[in-house]
Amino acid sequence: MPPFDQQQPRKGRGATYNPDNRFAPTRSETEDDGWWQEAMPTRLATVVSNERARSALSWNDSPDLGFDRSLNPYRGCEHGCIYCYARPSHAYWDLSPGLDFETRLIARSGLVERLREEFCKRSYVCRPIALSGNTDCYQPLEAERGSTREILAFLLECRHPVSIITKSALILRDLDLLAELARRRLVRVAISLTSLDTELKRSLEPRTASPAARLRTVERLKDAGIPVGVMVAPIIPGLTDHELERLLEAARDAGAETAGWTLLRLPREVAPLFDEWLQAHYPQRAGKVMSLMRQCRGGAEYDSRFGKRMRGEGIFAQLIAQRFEKACRRLGLNDPEKRDLRQLDTAAFRPPRTQGDLFE
Repeated sequence: MPPFDQQQPRKGRGATYNPDNRFAPTRSETEDDGWWQEAMPTRLATVVSNERARSALSWNDSPDLGFDRSLNPYRGCEHGCIYCYARPSHAYWDLSPGLDFETRLIARSGLVERLREEFCKRSYVCRPIALSGNTDCYQPLEAERGSTREILAFLLECRHPVSIITKSALILRDLDLLAELARRRLVRVAISLTSLDTELKRSLEPRTASPAARLRTVERLKDAGIPVGVMVAPIIPGLTDHELERLLEAARDAGAETAGWTLLRLPREVAPLFDEWLQAHYPQRAGKVMSLMRQCRGGAEYDSRFGKRMRGEGIFAQLIAQRFEKACRRLGLNDPEKRDLRQLDTAAFRPPRTQGDLFE
């Protein structure tokens, strides 16, 4: 449970408190001893620190993911999505996965230089890079830093394919680069959709683009010739699952050609953070939502097994999967006849030069 004085929602933030860092050698608790204590501020400022990157790419061999490498310009995410599976990673930086995750951000610099080094290795094999695998590369901080745009320009120079998933309309800033990448079959974009309910979005994903803005983003990307789809993620049983078909229909109408989905994941500190968020915002639904989640996770709040962690198991999870497949067939999403057209080009990759041309 959070300290007694930290359970109220903060304006523009998802988490209601800061859970202890699981790696810390000691823990402290606030006790109400009846004496006056200074109230926590309702607004929390964002603090950004810098980190010089020692490497660019993160690698994985997970069978649940459609990529084996990713690149994250930022650690932490100001979007503040309460359910974010990346929250526990903030503990590795001696920070809390709660409010710290969305208010104490780390901007990574030197990523293009590190990419240049990694691309020039003889052992490097070109496959699509996922931007981002952990936090959103178009979170508000990107408007100031421009790291994602710099990376996209470098990938275009090298003819390297990239996939992007985001909740932000800021991606439209880079339409020029994305259109050129698309012309060369080097990019695909997915816009994450969780709910069409604006009020729910404000507390669930406080600093993300509105549902209407995300659908307009899909439309603009489609009109610019950029392959675009949606990720209905995460589906939250008892809270957002009833919107599944409407979300897919709205995405199709906006121009999406593909769709995917994942079930809510509650690893490590995310489970108590999400439970506390439910108690603060939807107390009448909290018990039902957590009960349905446990039904989809074999009686536990989370199941990390490959093949289970993204989709869950049991009757309710199977029902969601069936509804998704039926809706996609009806709406013409994920057309198998267009699968080859959605493949990105890895053959055009050309490693960057490590030094200037002799005759330049």
